[in-house]
Amino acid sequence: MKEMIKMVVVLSVLCAISGSGLAALKQVTEPIIEEQVLTYVQAPAIESVLTGYDNDPIKDRKKFEYDGQVVMVFPAIKDGKLIGVALETASKGFGGQINVMVGFDVAAGALSGIGITTMKETPGIGSRVAESGFTAQFQGHPLKMVELKSKGGDIDAIAGATISSTGTVNAVQNALAIYNSLKDQFAQSWS
Repeated sequence: MKEMIKMVVVLSVLCAISGSGLAALKQVTEPIIEEQVLTYVQAPAIESVLTGYDNDPIKDRKKFEYDGQVVMVFPAIKDGKLIGVALETASKGFGGQINVMVGFDVAAGALSGIGITTMKETPGIGSRVAESGFTAQFQGHPLKMVELKSKGGDIDAIAGATISSTGTVNAVQNALAIYNSLKDQFAQSWS
């Protein structure tokens, strides 16, 4: 009985030390991981969807509250005036979440483009939603009626990748809802 109590105490101490160590490690590495994601995942997508700015959208980013969630918004500013914003949203594709960086041209009231940040779609089929043949359809697209042709819109789906195409368009529609809800706050935040 004494041995069993000793074993339980030793295991409990080891678990407590391990748990504390993992919690400390997470706390130390969290800002490093966030910086890596910003630099190597989101920054290239931001550069592909926003143009003509003279600021650093990563450094000038701000968080906004939308429907109970926090949304990170990256501004494009030229000569002190907000010319565009980018934000990342997600939707379900065939292989899992498709994360899409969506750029908005504030002056034109149109999309400036989209960039896929992360996805797990089938290579060679669903992954083609990240190629320019599909993403170019969103450049300069009006903010109304962003939908696949099969649903009455003007966006061509990728043949054989309807679920991936639908997931990408749904992510763009999510971004549109956020943009339309918060655009007045964007103008006030970076004016």
